[in-house]
Amino acid sequence: MREEENNIMELLTTELIKELLSIGSTPCLSLYMPTYRSHPENLQDPIRFQNLVKQFEESLLEQYSAIEVKKFLEPYLTLNNNSEFWGHTLDGLAVLGSTEFFKVIRLPIAVQEFAVVADSFNTKPLRQYLQSADRYHVLGLSLHEIKLFEGNRHSLVEVDLPPDFPRTITEALGDELTGKHTTVASYGGTGGESSDMHHGHGGKKDEVDKDAERFFNIIAKTIHENYSKPTGLPLILAALPEHHSLFQKLSKNPLLLHEGININPASISTDKMIKLAWEVVEPVYLQKLKDLVKKFEQAKANNLGSDNIKEVIKAAEAGRVDTILIEKNRVIAERLRNKNTGTFKQADLTKPILDDLLDDIGELVTKMGGEVLFIPSEKMPSKTGIAALYRY
Repeated sequence: MREEENNIMELLTTELIKELLSIGSTPCLSLYMPTYRSHPENLQDPIRFQNLVKQFEESLLEQYSAIEVKKFLEPYLTLNNNSEFWGHTLDGLAVLGSTEFFKVIRLPIAVQEFAVVADSFNTKPLRQYLQSADRYHVLGLSLHEIKLFEGNRHSLVEVDLPPDFPRTITEALGDELTGKHTTVASYGGTGGESSDMHHGHGGKKDEVDKDAERFFNIIAKTIHENYSKPTGLPLILAALPEHHSLFQKLSKNPLLLHEGININPASISTDKMIKLAWEVVEPVYLQKLKDLVKKFEQAKANNLGSDNIKEVIKAAEAGRVDTILIEKNRVIAERLRNKNTGTFKQADLTKPILDDLLDDIGELVTKMGGEVLFIPSEKMPSKTGIAALYRY
């Protein structure tokens, strides 16, 4: 993808959600749609997008002049005509715009199609994906190629790295590459059990090893600062066995898991990678849920937690909620009448994507700086769909 296309894409992070929730300018245009990854199915994506933008136009014309509407929709129409962008879609797309900014977010999951004009952004699909507790990163590492993947228990997609990201040892070290006279060849074996063999004048293995150390150090710092820190996701290293110990020694990333995948990631299918990654992540994920449930039960016993919806709403409004667990895929078709006073009313039962009390509570907690986690129903420590831990 060209650099200008990378520039319009946005990394989905908690900070982005907070930014979206803080926007005060109106109107706020929220567009979500499923997309296709490959040709010819993806040819219909810009057509569906255009139809959703048409819904924006019809809605906006009820309140604004044609000149104002044209200005609101200009970035959407520009995106619609960007053929390069539509050739690199994933499974879902979110496009959110107002007079202040315009955000485009590709999603590795399909989302329900809708376009809504309101006085605030609809961030429910983004938050439900972002705040799911089973997400992780996989770093595919070799001297020849660097790839980063984001996944959960069911899917794994490659993350678009920026143009200046060092993907090879040559790109990372450039003129400082001490083993420039040395070539590195990878000889593949069965099942990806390959190794990097060094050939050079005089057998300069020490120089090559120093270059590898410097390269891995650059990659470790770059991934930590630009991906692990902003997302908070656990990181799995997928690399040949001889590269694991060096990278683990160099990395200062607390989110890097000790267990990794000892195989060349380029040698296996995506389905196999998902299976191997989940084998690494699942024990960490289950322990995290177990710890959260135990922490909630202790907090509730000490009056520092609750699963009573009305009590949690009041605590969220006061900024007292530190962490809230929300039952994944559960909808309570009510909505907060006033997110500052905690009152709520019956909503349209046919529009759970727009009206969901649990989602409104999660949004309120996020706005007040609390952490929200969506977890499976079988792991929930309550029957109400929420479990909140208070700060005080």
